[in-house]
Amino acid sequence: MSNEAVLQPNVVASPNTHAHGEDHHHEHQHHETFISKYVFSMDHKMIAKQFLITGMVWAVIGGLMSVLFRLQLGYPETSFPWLEDLLGKFWAEKGHITPAGYYALVTTHGTVLVFFVLTAGLSGTFANFLIPLQVGARDMASPFMNMLSYWFFFAASIVMVSSIFVETGPFSGGWTAYPPLSALGDASPGSKTGMDMWLIAMALFVVSSLLGGLNYIATVLNMRTKGMSMTRLPLTIWALFFTAVLGVLSFPVLLSGFILLIFDRNFGTSFYLSDIYVSGVGALPNEGGSAILFQHLFWFLGHPEVYIILLPAMGMVSEILSVNSRKPIFGYMAMIGSLFAIAILAFLVWAHHMFVTGLNPFLGSIFVLLTLLIAVPSAIKVFNWLTTLWRGNIRFTPAMMFAIGFVSLFISGGLTGIWLGNSALDIHLHDTYFVVAHFHIVMGVASMFGMFAGVYHWYPKMYGRYLNTSLGYIHFWVTMIGAYLIFWPMHYEGLAGMPRRYYDFSIWESFKNFVELNRFISTVSMIVFAAQILFLANFFYSIWKGRKVTTLNPYGSNTLEWTTPIRPGHGNWVGEIPEVHRWPYDYGKDGKEFTPQTTPVGEDEAHH
Repeated sequence: MSNEAVLQPNVVASPNTHAHGEDHHHEHQHHETFISKYVFSMDHKMIAKQFLITGMVWAVIGGLMSVLFRLQLGYPETSFPWLEDLLGKFWAEKGHITPAGYYALVTTHGTVLVFFVLTAGLSGTFANFLIPLQVGARDMASPFMNMLSYWFFFAASIVMVSSIFVETGPFSGGWTAYPPLSALGDASPGSKTGMDMWLIAMALFVVSSLLGGLNYIATVLNMRTKGMSMTRLPLTIWALFFTAVLGVLSFPVLLSGFILLIFDRNFGTSFYLSDIYVSGVGALPNEGGSAILFQHLFWFLGHPEVYIILLPAMGMVSEILSVNSRKPIFGYMAMIGSLFAIAILAFLVWAHHMFVTGLNPFLGSIFVLLTLLIAVPSAIKVFNWLTTLWRGNIRFTPAMMFAIGFVSLFISGGLTGIWLGNSALDIHLHDTYFVVAHFHIVMGVASMFGMFAGVYHWYPKMYGRYLNTSLGYIHFWVTMIGAYLIFWPMHYEGLAGMPRRYYDFSIWESFKNFVELNRFISTVSMIVFAAQILFLANFFYSIWKGRKVTTLNPYGSNTLEWTTPIRPGHGNWVGEIPEVHRWPYDYGKDGKEFTPQTTPVGEDEAHH
């Protein structure tokens, strides 16, 4: 395939060039209606934007929920009369969040952020957007399946939102949905209709993830352009590929766990129920089940899920660090190897969530070993990122700031995971705020930083305009400092034995010392939430009013997406798809600042 049709990077788009791109765009899309172009679109770029904006809506809802329950934890004695007017009697009464409302907020916040924002928002957006553009494909392997993936996610979102408004209230048994609380409708009002809707929403979500994951795998394996061997793929693609593999192998296990739970709830089976007494009813006829079985099924997905969220962020951060350090990524093959090791080990560590369930200590020691082992590939990645930054000619763009922030959070949050992976320590720290601090830093905030880095970096490719850089810096510093001020103190609360999921700590003498600290955490969380609203304002304003992109390759990047027109139409490239001749990290080679993948290898060129 010839390379003549490829527009050279860093060339200012001439009127003719742009017109040609636009002609091509119209050629494909003149017959499209608003519905076929923006709603039921089969263009991977549009589907990526749909995932992103739906994920943003969910992030605001989930973030707002955390602000509301932090209001209760930080100011348990203070009355806020406006809460009842705003939320209604179920959620707030006499100016206080109700206990039932509090547990519902905590449950829905966890579910929404883990699955609907960090899984769908991260993989759904960036796998869809980047895979065809970076491997050199016109679109996904199955555009129709891709569209279905989004609409199953949207349907799951609608059912999840609806569950908030049912009369008995939303599900309030924690985002892990442990039986017997989730398996018995009589256990609490939050285990009635809201729980059934939660299960339906999650089942639809699993279908969406599987449709998307299979599509991503097929595209990476089968639709690479000429010359794009597996070892010439950007690390972004490797990370998204392994993420899809993890999702396809682990989500069905979660679905089977949920189906058994639906049977226990509605059809009189006893997969998870045994020897239970309910006040006012007496002994239930259920025997022979085990609530621990659900934990095994849930955490068999639950731990790969951590990496389903983290790996896309790792891939994008690798790319962004290399581009903005103007250096090749350090240890490319080691990075791929560590991604592979993480993908394997992710399936072998689930029982470290279950050290306090009466797990056989010998079996526990095996899971301790495997948990500590997964720190090795993670440490390789950290070493390689830091070495890539070392003596680099660093450009501190907002995307780069968030990428460096990701590395910082991943290190600090990952180190506390080594503590929790040790069963002897975990027995004391389990279900305390230490765990909350650990997973929020390493999985929640770090992954969000990866997502922000990706949005700031590829926004010009998505919308043909730039985000406001000054607002980007404010967004970064407030979020970075705020995240550490919120979650670092929680480690100390956890070490003091402060348990999770409690409604009011002021009634305990032993935790009265933390009243001021809790108030401080709650105040900072509101400031950080306000910074995210600033980001959203920047995002939506810049779609129409941001500074226009005038060069094809504004960052001097080597990967294929920057060879497409500024606003790629359906099909991505005008004319032939470019041929690839080299790996994507030739920065600073042979005296050239960057050498795109489409540049043929010269006879006198040094080997990388």
